[in-house]
This record gives sequence, structure tokens and C-alpha cells, in this order.
Amino acid sequence: MTVAGATLVVAGVTLVADLSGALFWEEQGLLVVSDLHLEKGSSFARRGVLLPPFDTVATLGRLAAVIARHDPRMVIALGDSFHDRTAHDRLSATDREALAALQARRDWIWISGNHDPALPSDLGGVVAEEVAIGPIMFRHEPSGAPGEIAGHLHPKARVSTRGRSMERRCFACDGERAVMPAFGAYAGGLSIRDAAFARIFQSLGFMAHVLGDVRLHTIAASRCY
Repeated sequence: MTVAGATLVVAGVTLVADLSGALFWEEQGLLVVSDLHLEKGSSFARRGVLLPPFDTVATLGRLAAVIARHDPRMVIALGDSFHDRTAHDRLSATDREALAALQARRDWIWISGNHDPALPSDLGGVVAEEVAIGPIMFRHEPSGAPGEIAGHLHPKARVSTRGRSMERRCFACDGERAVMPAFGAYAGGLSIRDAAFARIFQSLGFMAHVLGDVRLHTIAASRCY
């Protein structure tokens, strides 16, 4: 099946918004993902909330597919890659091997998030608070600054189509800044009509690039609810 994407422009930079929820900057050979929340299932299990323990396998599988599709030379994970401070210790040997295979022969940057502020050095790659490349600043929590690509808020949009309501993850972008959808299999979402997005975009004059079944749907935020 062909996976359709959409083009986003942030501060004059053209990026491909992949249907998986990743961004690809072809000129830089850079793939960006956000909020993997690996080991969320095991985190919940430790608190007595039982979820099927397959989220890490599913998330790494989706990540492997998008890496195979774009073959980036660099990957940036925009924070909350792990669901809690000890989640990386709970990775199975198989999952560690899968992650190492994805990192092989490419640069890998882990951005610190609020869920994983202190990542160990044995994960491979390097850890940073934020990264600037050209006019773009990559960070976990959005500030609303021009040229910013961030995550953290897990944007989702609810729209009506053919008389039915549909709620999906989305990219939120106004041409100057973007907030990426959560990539993790068990990651939840926050409506783009929430006040948190109003603080970033100042108005509803931004677009929701909604992850559909076979393509992205670009919808004005004002039409979502």
C-alpha cells in the first residue's frame, strides 16, 4: 500500500508530514518523531492498571517502517520517548536489539522530555535539551516561538464527515511553528481546541493535518471541535 503524506512549511522549510505521524526534512535527511512513550503498558501495570504489554513492540515496528520508507541519515526523537524515568530499564533484550538496529549507521538525538528528563548514555545516540538546525528549533514543550517544531501536547482533531464524528491524531501548524502528534501506540491526545493550543498559536488560524487511514486530511482548526 502506498502511504500518502502531506507537505508542511515551517519558517520557510518544506517538510513531509508522514501518515505515521513523523516529519521528514528531505534536504537534511532528517526524520523527526515525538512522544513515543515506550513502556507505557508496563508503567501502567506497575500501578495495577493492566494493558496489553505490546505497545513498545508496536511503536518500534511503526518506527522501523517509517525509517525504511525515508532512510534518514539522522533521527530526532522530540522527548517523552519513554513513559517514565525507569522505562528504559524495562525494555526487553529483543526491543533493545530492535532499537539498536534502527540507530545503526545514522545519527540519533534524544530530546529530553518531562516524562524522561534524564536518559542514560547506553541507549545509543546523544541526549539534548533542544536542537537548532537552520531556522528550525526542535524541542519537547512548545513555546509558540517562530521556527519551532515541538511535541508534548499530543494534538488530535475531531471532525464531522458523512454525518459521523471522527477523532484522530494530527499535526498542528500555522506556517511558522508546528506541534507534532504523539507517535506512541498507547499515547493519548489533546484536542486542538484546548486552551493549550490557543497559547501556542494565538488564534484558530492554523491547520490540522489529520492522520487518516490512507492519507492526511488538511482541515482548518476552526472547523474542528
